Amino acid sequence: MPETTDAKAAEAGIAEANRAVRQRFPFGDEHDLEDVRRGFVGTARESVIRNAEGRAVWDLGAYGFLEGECPETANPSLWRQSRLCSEHGLFEVTEGIYQVRGFDLSNMTIVEGERGILVVDPLLCAGTAAAALALYRAHRGERPVTGVLYTHSHVDHFGGVRGVVTDEDVAGGVPVLAPQGFLAHAASENVYAGTAMERRAAYMYGAALPKGERGQIGAGLGQTTSTDAVGLIPPTVDIARTGQEETVDGIRMVFQLTPGTEAPAEMNIHFPDRAALCMAENATHNLHNLLTLRGAEVRDPRVWARCLSEAADLFADSSDVAFASHHWPVWGREKVVEFLAAQRDLYAYLHDQTLRMLNQGLTALEIAERMELPPALERAWHTHGYYGSVSHNTKAIYQRYLGWFDGNPAHLWEHPPVESAKRYVEFMGGADEVLRRARGSFADGDYRWVAQVVGHVVFADPNNAEARELQADALEQLGYGSENGTWRNFFLMGAYELRNGPVGTPTVTASPDMLAALTLDQLFDSLAIRVDGPRSWDADITVRWNFTAGKPVTMRLRNGVLVHGTGTALSVAEADVEISLAEADLRAVLLGTVSPADLVGRPGVEIIGEAGKLTELLGHLDCPDPDFAIITP
Repeated sequence: MPETTDAKAAEAGIAEANRAVRQRFPFGDEHDLEDVRRGFVGTARESVIRNAEGRAVWDLGAYGFLEGECPETANPSLWRQSRLCSEHGLFEVTEGIYQVRGFDLSNMTIVEGERGILVVDPLLCAGTAAAALALYRAHRGERPVTGVLYTHSHVDHFGGVRGVVTDEDVAGGVPVLAPQGFLAHAASENVYAGTAMERRAAYMYGAALPKGERGQIGAGLGQTTSTDAVGLIPPTVDIARTGQEETVDGIRMVFQLTPGTEAPAEMNIHFPDRAALCMAENATHNLHNLLTLRGAEVRDPRVWARCLSEAADLFADSSDVAFASHHWPVWGREKVVEFLAAQRDLYAYLHDQTLRMLNQGLTALEIAERMELPPALERAWHTHGYYGSVSHNTKAIYQRYLGWFDGNPAHLWEHPPVESAKRYVEFMGGADEVLRRARGSFADGDYRWVAQVVGHVVFADPNNAEARELQADALEQLGYGSENGTWRNFFLMGAYELRNGPVGTPTVTASPDMLAALTLDQLFDSLAIRVDGPRSWDADITVRWNFTAGKPVTMRLRNGVLVHGTGTALSVAEADVEISLAEADLRAVLLGTVSPADLVGRPGVEIIGEAGKLTELLGHLDCPDPDFAIITP
């Protein structure tokens, strides 16, 4: 198993803290391990999963080291969770419902119908989804896919759809079900801020980290993300209301819409004929994120808690098993009710107590330090912060209600990081003095402070090798002690990049399928957010598009802003160039696959005015940087 070659051992304080975790929680309780292995049918013969081009995108054997004893370099609670998540194969949930687990960050659920199968959440990429389907068929026969269902709008639940169905299958009548608003949210999240999210996701999931005792051991929700391009086939059936019923291939389903919970478009599904409840990603075996560390809109824990109560009220009395798109099922009606109630109380408690302290004048950082879960909740393994955390979730709640500003005017107009860093280092007596004192703090075990204060030295002088190594050492120790999988990955990725340089973005979500799913309005918006404003202050360019599928669209670059619309306010401006073309050609230009020069003489395209003006306008666009620095300036 490859290890991080320059990773160091755990310091004595971290090793002792990790040993103390063993005394605090019931590690002898193996009920979860029994549930993880319940219904096991088999797994793949080949451990490495490859995409259609033959490139490895997933390794089932990468986490075999987790079968060993937890080392000093890992929190035993996270080690336990990662071991459970690394169990892979095909599992029977109940009669006619199977899950393939451990083949990607998420699970793929397969429900058997009269003629074929309904695939629920086809993983992150086509390679892993195809391997999961092949595993099912190896044990259950060559049943055709007669339906696909996306539980919500996050990419690890739809990105592998082309591994289970084709466009021709869907055109031929295979339905694709999704909650209302799915397509808009799936496309916008992965395109508007997609570059920044993907780069930060490299830290969050640690996909580029060596896997092993001193490296990546999991992400809490699952092990990590597969590393291939994602796909998307748009839904053909919208689920628009709670209580809506649909039947696909004889499979009856009753839906509960849960917008504003784990995703802006999400739904739970009850299978009444199987007494089975799919909780999507709303109730999993960990505390989830209210604000994911890769970045997203803040989720609403109050709504989340109420949706969990509603799910229990609607379905618990008729559910013998509850399962989700991550982790393992819960069997037995009483246990299902208990599980949903504890998950509900978890989010409600964090919400209510954050608001209580917020209204006493505490800041986000102060609330995060004070917040403790009730003992009854903390004793339940499935409430632990393996993915979300009490600390960053309380900060998210504060942000949702009050925003970034804590009310202290001293924090209203601070210097940006590099300028602050230079001043801090100068005030503290220079880099050598800061590092001398920081080494003392490191020896005392105050790794949080070392990472924070030495970060100023790194930002003031990113070439200071001693500072980079000391900060890396501190981040590494913080990672070793973290119960939260994404915290560990963030800390260890920071240490890795300080020592080895940036790794970039292993998983790219802005694929051709994702871009094709954008509406024209979203496509125009995606250009607007790329305009280099200062370079465009003096530009004034108007382009009018005429196409057969809709009203003419006018876009104008002025004052460093690119606006578009079909109304008269923009249309009164005289166009520098007017272009008539098919919508497909317009999309190709906006996506950059066809250049303005290619339009000249193109069949079906008519250009009136200065054709070069479109080239000039597009020349004001900037390109996003998928490799931007995080741990250094």
